[in-house]
Amino acid sequence: MEVGQGLGGDELISTLQTLVYSLQLRVKELEAENSKLSSQLSNCDCSEKEKKKVDDSVSIKTRRKKLTKKGGYDQSIANRHSKRYVALKLMYFGQRFYGFSSEAQLEPSVEVVALFLRSKLKKACSDNQNSIEMVSREEYEGEIDYVRVLNRALPNDIRVLGWCPVPIDFSARFSCLGREYKYFFWGDNLDLLAMESSGEKFIGEHDFRNFCKMDALNVHAYTRRVKSFEIYPCDVRFQGNQLWAIRIKGSAFLWHQVRCMVAVLFMIGQGLESPDVIDTLLDVDRIPRKPQYLMAPEIPLVLHSCEFEDLKFICSSDKSMLSNGNGKIKKKIAHIPLMSRPTEPSYAERRAKLETQDKSMKHQQIRRL
Repeated sequence: MEVGQGLGGDELISTLQTLVYSLQLRVKELEAENSKLSSQLSNCDCSEKEKKKVDDSVSIKTRRKKLTKKGGYDQSIANRHSKRYVALKLMYFGQRFYGFSSEAQLEPSVEVVALFLRSKLKKACSDNQNSIEMVSREEYEGEIDYVRVLNRALPNDIRVLGWCPVPIDFSARFSCLGREYKYFFWGDNLDLLAMESSGEKFIGEHDFRNFCKMDALNVHAYTRRVKSFEIYPCDVRFQGNQLWAIRIKGSAFLWHQVRCMVAVLFMIGQGLESPDVIDTLLDVDRIPRKPQYLMAPEIPLVLHSCEFEDLKFICSSDKSMLSNGNGKIKKKIAHIPLMSRPTEPSYAERRAKLETQDKSMKHQQIRRL
């Protein structure tokens, strides 16, 4: 809509002044909201607690400055050699890195991983420049042991397990054909047979909206395919208690799907829920709203492997370079059956709320104009 269409000079000036005033008010609102969020984040001591536990929890900007000052890397090394895309198979403990999403003012971020990989590889090339140039083409026929080179410089909670050349259109997320998760737990006071028989009901293609954290804004299809489910013992015992693992393979998973599945299985293993509750929750026509329950803890959950077509990762010949708890589950005193609990909004209700909010925002913008 043209602001000045059909308006006289004085009316146009008055309209523009009104718009400017509305924008100024909006700027003040945003500044107040930003100040409020900054205050909340400044009071969060989660990053401070983690910094006390590790020595190398320095901000990314500080690391970048230090690496720049060190020097010693001849940029011409990279210019004299061809380049290629590679995929790295990583293992890391996620407690210190807050997942792969970028979190405001939370450090260290998982971006530290990428920063380490870039900087340490440059340093390795610089350190090995003279020795590599002394080796003739005939004598040097193999690849550099990148796994050994990188792990020698990385912190102990980040390990490179292998690397592989990939095509230019490779995507770690969208090229993945399947994922395998493992969830570790202590088996005392749990009916493992009931858990395994119940978990096998997940196999196949189902609507898992009652077994995930729903994101109605971005996700509209909740059907996923679980290829296999297994519970097996590990070679670890502590004070007579056996460590067990749940292995789940699937083509793709929803947000927190595995943790929600495991949480319900633990209720079954503790005798708090019947195995039939799996069938009930998978019937979204009958149960369109997810009962409220806590997800299983995230620490014992491991993304064990990802399946890609025609990728063979090259590992290090030096096994030493690859190396460098979940509390016991206690039965609750009072358990409210899942089907008797308050429910979360259904997908349709969430979408209706989002559409209402969108219309309300548009009306507010029109009124301001």
